[in-house]
Amino acid sequence: MALPKLGYPTYETALPSTGKSVKYRPFLVKEEKVLLLAMESQDEKQITSAVKDLIKNCVISRIKVDLLPSFDLEYLVLKIRAASIGESLTLTVTCQDDNETTVETEINIDEVEVIKPEGHDKKIMFDEDSGIIMNYPSMKEFVDREFLRKEMQTQEVYDFIANSIDQIFQGEDVYDSSTTSKKEFREFVDNLTTKQFEKIQEFYATAPKLSHTFTVTNPNTGIESTFTIEGLSNFFA
Repeated sequence: MALPKLGYPTYETALPSTGKSVKYRPFLVKEEKVLLLAMESQDEKQITSAVKDLIKNCVISRIKVDLLPSFDLEYLVLKIRAASIGESLTLTVTCQDDNETTVETEINIDEVEVIKPEGHDKKIMFDEDSGIIMNYPSMKEFVDREFLRKEMQTQEVYDFIANSIDQIFQGEDVYDSSTTSKKEFREFVDNLTTKQFEKIQEFYATAPKLSHTFTVTNPNTGIESTFTIEGLSNFFA
């Protein structure tokens, strides 16, 4: 007689980027095992494949996960983790008033949000009628940063920025990624002024990200300290 297959609950959340409703489920033991084995192997291809498969398998709604911005992926992984393991995270922090006393605190994952700084925009203006429209980092960059902890070399940074350009516009003229080569975009980036390039750096510095602010009280002094944690990896540090 075949063993029974147990059902699993499904959950629903809204994507931070669009507000679109997405259904998901907890990860299964076999999926977690594949990811853990891949992490142990330290093999880049295995880790990338395991992370992609886990997210794609757990997201039930018909969406193109590969194309989601990285902050949507951060949010989904945190939600899937909460459904699979629990909605509370225990963190240990060092009180800021004496830089010595450590305190454990619990964070409710449901209270963690993706914060979009005021004034942040994918459209970057270089002058009155010229600028670019950027794409957010997607699945590959998300895996590289959060699971492989890869640091980009100088040339990789410039290539990454060029590859993230969706459109260049000047007045009525528009040059988009479907008709413009990556080489042309790279040449465009190379010919920016330092001030123009700094505007692109600001776009990345202010990009939406997971963020949560909380306070703890030093049991020895009674003084409160305020902490803000950002980015998926810091919620699992």
